[in-house]
Amino acid sequence: MGRALTDGEIVVEAVGLTKEFRKFRSRPGLAGAFADLFARRYQVVRAVDQVDLVVRRGEMVGYLGPNGAGKSTTIRLLAGILVPTSGLLRVNGMVPWRERERFARTIGVVFGQRSQLWYDLAVRESFRLLQRIYRVPEEDFRRQYGFLAEALDLDPLLEVPVRHLSLGQRMRCELAAALLHDPPLLFLDEPTIGLDVVAKDKIRGFILEMNRNGVTFILTTHDLGDVEHLAKRVIVINHGEIVFDDSMAGLKRHLGARRMVHLTTEAPLPELDNTAGVTVTERVSPYEVFLELDVSALELNQFIKALQETCVIRDLSIQEPPIESLIKEIYRKGA
Repeated sequence: MGRALTDGEIVVEAVGLTKEFRKFRSRPGLAGAFADLFARRYQVVRAVDQVDLVVRRGEMVGYLGPNGAGKSTTIRLLAGILVPTSGLLRVNGMVPWRERERFARTIGVVFGQRSQLWYDLAVRESFRLLQRIYRVPEEDFRRQYGFLAEALDLDPLLEVPVRHLSLGQRMRCELAAALLHDPPLLFLDEPTIGLDVVAKDKIRGFILEMNRNGVTFILTTHDLGDVEHLAKRVIVINHGEIVFDDSMAGLKRHLGARRMVHLTTEAPLPELDNTAGVTVTERVSPYEVFLELDVSALELNQFIKALQETCVIRDLSIQEPPIESLIKEIYRKGA
């Protein structure tokens, strides 16, 4: 715990990061409610439990977990909104909750369901207020805004009150607002929630471009399309503990010893339910079946060869499991 947490390439380093909350426990019935007036009972809930985490400069991290797993609490700790119960934490070389004003100038935050813009003001005025809040010099502001306006097509929106923006337009403005002071680290919480396919694609493309320019991103989302398109590294938290931390390729290796098979034959299919490594997920007809193949127990070539010996294959498609099933499996194992 006494080791230094300063490394030019390290943006986030947490050691034993823990956050506990006291949760009120009410007693049942009228008598219980009366007793609660004089002697309240509390339960200690550990939302983040001894988390060790290192994020290096330029990484794009998907930070995932089911509802109540502790991911939002972790982000609030990293952003300096909450103070940990115990553990060490440095973000951008600072202790977030001790150096709030200086620290705030080094991060950007985008919450998909909360706005940092002023609803009754035009977008331009919101940007100008943020310039003053973050004390961005005029020359730096003009340069950064020029880049963001071109990348996100903001010029037609400048005179529009924020309350009149569509959701996709507002999210583009939210991203620009979070980056006007040119922070090296950006926290994204559900950045594409509720957006249509075109708007999602534009937002994702911009995030990737900023990441290529050196901005570090920590992304929390339930939209696994965001994870698949954006994240190079995936961290899964469950019950306050990190249960998985690897690259996207490592995620697929970790739980990807399976293939999803769609098989159609000329004659009725033989019985497959008792075949080692094969799980029938849907039998459409005697000639068509969906199944899951565990290639660690039965190699794909062996499976196909065995099929050809017993039936004539009309059509065969093989796919990796969708990322949703991989993440759900990690959630289940983490639970």
